[in-house]
Amino acid sequence: MAGLLVLVCGVGALAIVVPALTGSTALTVLTSSMEPGLPPGTLVIVRPTPVPEIEPGDIVTYQLHSGEPTLVTHRVVQRLTTADGEVLLITKGDANADPDPDPVKAVQVRGTVWYAIPWLGHVAVLVTGRTRAVVVPIIAAALFGYAAWMLVSALRDRRAKRSDAEDGAPEG
Repeated sequence: MAGLLVLVCGVGALAIVVPALTGSTALTVLTSSMEPGLPPGTLVIVRPTPVPEIEPGDIVTYQLHSGEPTLVTHRVVQRLTTADGEVLLITKGDANADPDPDPVKAVQVRGTVWYAIPWLGHVAVLVTGRTRAVVVPIIAAALFGYAAWMLVSALRDRRAKRSDAEDGAPEG
């Protein structure tokens, strides 16, 4: 049971705490374009990365169209610099035969994939919006209830041991 608790806390730290402390973002892979490395349902942690540091081979998350919320996570296959010094990234999904049709401009880039947690994205997708408003308090209440149960059990066991020790003590 302790091992499971450590595992859950570790995954929680990787999915929530580390991104919050580093300014990173947790996102869920929704399509199969990055298979087999990042199949649908994978939670990716994307950290802000200056575009000059991004190289071919890096996996970037970018806005499909600048200023719009739709994001894509694909691998950089080529880096170009225009005559006026603008950096453009040519991207491609690992499972796709051809590169993406439009080059990615620096303003579209949100960052690079730092690390990924398989399957956890499915949970993130399920626990969104209205579902989150119900599920998170229930889980929190269950965890606090479990903690209270463990505390009460430990106190009761300690009291029972103390009582047994006093009953067995020789009278003076």
